[in-house]
Amino acid sequence: MQRSIAGAVCALMVGLGTRAAAAGAGPTKPDLARSAETAADDWRVAGHDNGDSRYSPLAQLDEHNVGRLRLAWSYDLDTHRGQEATPVVVDGVLYTTSAWSKVLAFRAATGELLWQFDPKVPGAIAVQVCCDVVNRGVAVYQGRVYVASLDGRLIALDAATGRPLWSVMTVDPKRPYSVSGAPFVAAGKVIIGNGGAEYGVRGYITAYDATSGRRAWRFYTVPGDPARGFENEAMRRAAKTWSGHWWRDGGGGTVWNSFSYDPDAGLIYFGTGNASPWSGQVDGGPRADALYAASIVAVHVADGTYAWHFQTTPGDVWDYDATQTLTLATLKLDGVDRKVAMQASKNGYFYVLDRLTGEFLSGRPFAPVSWTSGLDPKTGRPAVAPDAHYDVSGKRFLAKPGVLGAHNWQPMSYSPLTGLVYIPAQELPFPLLKDPGFQPQALGRNMGLDMASTLTLPENEPATAAALAAQKGYLSAWDPVAGREVWRAEHPGPWNGGTLVTGGNLVFQGTAAGEFLAFRASDGERLWSFPAQTGIIAAPMTYAIDGRQYVTVMAGWGGIFPLSAGGLSFKSGRLPNRSRVLTFVLDGTASLPPAVQAAREFPAPPAQLQAAAAVTEGERLFPRYCSGCHGSAAYSGGLVPDLRYSPALADDALWNAVVRDGALSNAGMVAFKRVLSPAHIDAIRAYVIHRAQIGYAAEHPSAASSH
Repeated sequence: MQRSIAGAVCALMVGLGTRAAAAGAGPTKPDLARSAETAADDWRVAGHDNGDSRYSPLAQLDEHNVGRLRLAWSYDLDTHRGQEATPVVVDGVLYTTSAWSKVLAFRAATGELLWQFDPKVPGAIAVQVCCDVVNRGVAVYQGRVYVASLDGRLIALDAATGRPLWSVMTVDPKRPYSVSGAPFVAAGKVIIGNGGAEYGVRGYITAYDATSGRRAWRFYTVPGDPARGFENEAMRRAAKTWSGHWWRDGGGGTVWNSFSYDPDAGLIYFGTGNASPWSGQVDGGPRADALYAASIVAVHVADGTYAWHFQTTPGDVWDYDATQTLTLATLKLDGVDRKVAMQASKNGYFYVLDRLTGEFLSGRPFAPVSWTSGLDPKTGRPAVAPDAHYDVSGKRFLAKPGVLGAHNWQPMSYSPLTGLVYIPAQELPFPLLKDPGFQPQALGRNMGLDMASTLTLPENEPATAAALAAQKGYLSAWDPVAGREVWRAEHPGPWNGGTLVTGGNLVFQGTAAGEFLAFRASDGERLWSFPAQTGIIAAPMTYAIDGRQYVTVMAGWGGIFPLSAGGLSFKSGRLPNRSRVLTFVLDGTASLPPAVQAAREFPAPPAQLQAAAAVTEGERLFPRYCSGCHGSAAYSGGLVPDLRYSPALADDALWNAVVRDGALSNAGMVAFKRVLSPAHIDAIRAYVIHRAQIGYAAEHPSAASSH
């Protein structure tokens, strides 16, 4: 008996998961832009301090006793999506976020849940989110907890109860914006940015009064339409560095990650993302510098006016966002104390800048770099390799770093004791080829690439093996004064977690292979590990209560790499998402339940219904419209349903109900009928059937030959 469409949709919902409720030259003093009103035992800001150092002076837990570290408590979250938050602890309460921008408050010593808040983000927002439905944490200030929801709201909650106090929409809800970063509080203002460059938005940051939620100021990161005038002189200057009709495509330059703050200078620091589209202006040839995209920017906290900028990647066409951690410190350079901002940038260079003026002090590659032959020693401007301009040549270019960067959003940390920066580094080369017929579209990622040629997993085993072999992931201990790596700890693959460094000479990091690790900070010796049963991408933190030091990390595999890369994200193993809060203490007595993973037999796929030309067309369309959630080969790294198993492949009505009409919109699978024709929707189905047949043949070689 044929089941109803409603029943089939319900079955698919189950698959989507629940959304319900002593090396190097150290600084002369541990500046770190002063503490962020930090009590010694607390972790009051996502980055621990205004300088985003991710360093805690707590030292009860040290290199000698870390072997006794055990689980104190854990809490299972109601999601199977990525966990990227760094919790905050204030006065014995731990505040954190989960996927879909949910907020939870725990008694930090015991894990007792005190309250939780669900902003009820519409599931349909997922289609305009490039990199998973994640959230990187909260800000806590004067009895309020601030969270930014994925759909663009900034919400103030009562810290004692979780009751909403006020909410403001920070973006234009008619535009494809999203927000995944943690708010930042400085000088009585809550500051937040946004994302969406791949979907054609214009980036900016906004400051709101922390008490009332009233907007204080806004700073745009790229210029708007010249015909409408410019907001300030900074935008007027920036417009001279763009070509074509950039404002038509949004411009990009979004500020989607973290902030740093120097209260003495009164400056807020942030990095901006790529210009949009990646591969140059559609109607204006190769773009010029395109300020202030791919830049590190400082503005005055009092009024949001421009102070200075440094562009890491002028004319970026490689997706080299400069949104990575900006760590503030004081370093002795050439015998002089300099207040600096440091970044291990996505483009493969480690930058040291004077944070008062933006002056370039040094830049050294911390990972392999193919897009440039080096930096100008005075200005820091890159000398771009001739073959790197695929946007001009029309030829394929193998970018190193690839589009996921030598260092992505996962926070680095800095120890004033060792003078070293601890970078979650990776090597993920990526081929880039311009799409000569590119036109911006709604509901699709507007990168200007021939995505079928660059994102799709190779179908032959040697090519896949070569792609996997090129992947590397490691923890790099970097001396920012000498500009060199001091030690390295290799991991099985890339896309590992952020880092924490402590006064006990310890560095903590989680891995994509499902380990939570501790290393000696001075020399990199591995001292301790814990099997987390899932990949970890978030950064840990530490705090003390009643004389006991705890370490907490949000565990849960996710983010853009497993979503988009599919099988290539399995370099570190095939661990599922098990989203949890994990907290450790010396001689803890808690334990995790045994990890049980049911084997799943690959179903026999339906016969191909379309001609080969339709499969080819589907291969062209799928990466642009579908791969952001379902991977380039119709399956992700275990976060969302594997489309190759979908019963909709053999059911015309069900396929059209979901893909064409949006029957699963609440779960993020919106209707595509307004941007894709019936023939295109059929072609995508043909491509997914093709991928299902390949997968089935790999697991059932004898049966596949007769299918």
